[in-house]
Amino acid sequence: MSERYKTIVAPAEGLYKEKGSRFIAYAYPVATLTAIQEHLQNLRKEHHAARHCCYAYLLGFDASEFRANDDGEPSGTAGRPILGELRANELTHILVAVVRYFGGIKLGVSGLIEAYRTATADALAHCEMVWREVMVCMRMEFGYEDTHNVYATLKRYEGEVLSEHWNERCQMEACFKKAYGAQAIAELSALPQFEVLGEY
Repeated sequence: MSERYKTIVAPAEGLYKEKGSRFIAYAYPVATLTAIQEHLQNLRKEHHAARHCCYAYLLGFDASEFRANDDGEPSGTAGRPILGELRANELTHILVAVVRYFGGIKLGVSGLIEAYRTATADALAHCEMVWREVMVCMRMEFGYEDTHNVYATLKRYEGEVLSEHWNERCQMEACFKKAYGAQAIAELSALPQFEVLGEY
C-alpha cells in the first residue's frame, strides 16, 4: 500500500469552446464530501443560467471513494470523461466540475465526451500537482487539564491541527503522518479526560 498520494495544491480553471457551447472547468482540492457539496452549491449559484454542472470527484489516499455525475447530459458523456482525466493523472482528494452554457447546436455523444474531457484536461494543466504523505486523522475531545499533554503529543509526533473549538471541553480535529498515527493515538487515548470521537 502506498504511503503517498497525488493531489492538487490550489483551485484552477479550464475552458473549452465548441459550436457556441462553453465548457468551464473548475478543479478544487478537497478532503470531505461536505467541501465537495459546498463547492457545487456555490457554482450552481454563480452559474444559475448554465444548462449543466457536471462533475466527478475522488477521495481517500487510495482514491477508493469516487463519483461521476452527468447532471442531465446523456449517460456517460460528462461525469465519466471528467473522472477518466482525474484517474489518468493519478489524482485523489480532488473535485472537478464543468459548467456548460449551451450554444444551440447539439454536439452528439462523442462531441460531449471530448468537450468534458478537454475542459477537464485544461483545468488540470493549470494545476500545481503534489505528492503528499498519507495521514491518519482523528476527532478528539479533552478537558482543559489535558491541554498541555495534547499539544506536547502533537509536537512530538508532528501532528497538524485542522480545527479546534473550545466550550466546556475542547473538540479538535488533527492529523498525523501514518507512520506516527498509532503511537500518537495510543498516547492521547491514555489521558484520563481524553476521548477519541473517531478516526478517518
